[in-house]
Amino acid sequence: MKAPRLIMAAPRSGSGKTVLTISLMTALLKMGLKVSAFKCGPDYIDPMYHKKILGIDSRNLDLFFTDEETTRGLFLRNNTSGISVIEGVMGLYDGLGGISENASTYHLAKTLKAPVILVLDTKGMGTSVVAEAAGFISMDEEKLIRGIILNNMNSGIFPGIKELIENKLKVPVLGHFPKQKECDISSRYLGLSLPDEISNLKEKTNKAAEEFSKTVDINKLIEIANNAEEINSSFYFPEKQKTSTRIAVARDEAFNFYYRDNLDLLENLGAELVFFSPVHDKKLPKNIGGLLLGGGYPEFCARELSENKSMINSIKAAIGNGLPFWAECGGFIYLHEELETKDGNFKLCGIIKGRCIQTEKLIRFGYITLTEIKTKGHEFHYFDSDSNGDFCTAEKPMSQKQWKCCHNINGGLQGYPHLYYSSNIEYARKIVDTCRNYKEI
Repeated sequence: MKAPRLIMAAPRSGSGKTVLTISLMTALLKMGLKVSAFKCGPDYIDPMYHKKILGIDSRNLDLFFTDEETTRGLFLRNNTSGISVIEGVMGLYDGLGGISENASTYHLAKTLKAPVILVLDTKGMGTSVVAEAAGFISMDEEKLIRGIILNNMNSGIFPGIKELIENKLKVPVLGHFPKQKECDISSRYLGLSLPDEISNLKEKTNKAAEEFSKTVDINKLIEIANNAEEINSSFYFPEKQKTSTRIAVARDEAFNFYYRDNLDLLENLGAELVFFSPVHDKKLPKNIGGLLLGGGYPEFCARELSENKSMINSIKAAIGNGLPFWAECGGFIYLHEELETKDGNFKLCGIIKGRCIQTEKLIRFGYITLTEIKTKGHEFHYFDSDSNGDFCTAEKPMSQKQWKCCHNINGGLQGYPHLYYSSNIEYARKIVDTCRNYKEI
């Protein structure tokens, strides 16, 4: 399959990949191209920016979660776009444990045979940027770096730096991107601010895209994407089955961390997903066979969640009647008796007998495999619980470190880990089967 594509990568996080990626996507859309978006790694927030710009879902590609053949298959599945733009994660070569290339952006580029556009943040630099570019190019054994964009570069110095890089390194410099004050994206402890929290995001992105179109050779980027080698995969994503159960899925400003491929997989296996808001709705949807509470920022809506007693009582009654339910990270926090934040203490669902407390550092951060269910995922949270559960064992991939986690109530799983269902499709099938067996639609 041809699938024109390119990867936007950088030497490190904070280099401006996201702003350049959404600016490129916007510019391509304005040119009339059909664009698809992907994110390397387990990130939830960057795909939200992609969706906000494109109006379609962005999907994750992660070589810890899935092997190379599966990853190629997930990329190619239903991919009929004129160009696929893939945003990298961290630094180009940063993989598992920070000491391996495995699961890095470069590993993904090799797996997809995708050309890489290297974004270099030149703030506070001049000729030294040539040395940085040289180092990254020297490690590119597959010769996948096909172009360079110089971010935060003054237009006056750009022609001279471009000439130096191209003469010394023989890699084309496709343009530069002056600092975009209006399109700066703020960060907090779980990453970038959510796109819905930024006023006039589309207007700001349109302005950034206009600048991008002036200072970067987009036609050359399209040419590079079109010249990507053909790839294929034998991976089989389950075909759409007849709907056989309804699963309520929490989705609002408190709960919004979901992998699109996870939701697709549940739907293809026979689930009708019914979205609802624990913040705003008064009760669960009717005629459901299961409940899914994803991650997010319940701490920012703690007062509203606590005061919505009608929803809490609806959830407690349903679970008391045996409703199967799954909860990850933020959803797991919501199930506790109490949540302690910097703004106070809040009474919540009380399904998990314990309390969650905000800490000053990341707790159990990174990729994991849950050995009992043979499913991969990751943890990334600043809150901890005094009732994490002991149903599963979480194992880190690059060390012998492991710990107990997760509850198993009503046949579901409740804990901090975020799971990626395509790492074990049979576990996703078990979720749908459990919900189907609880209540037929």
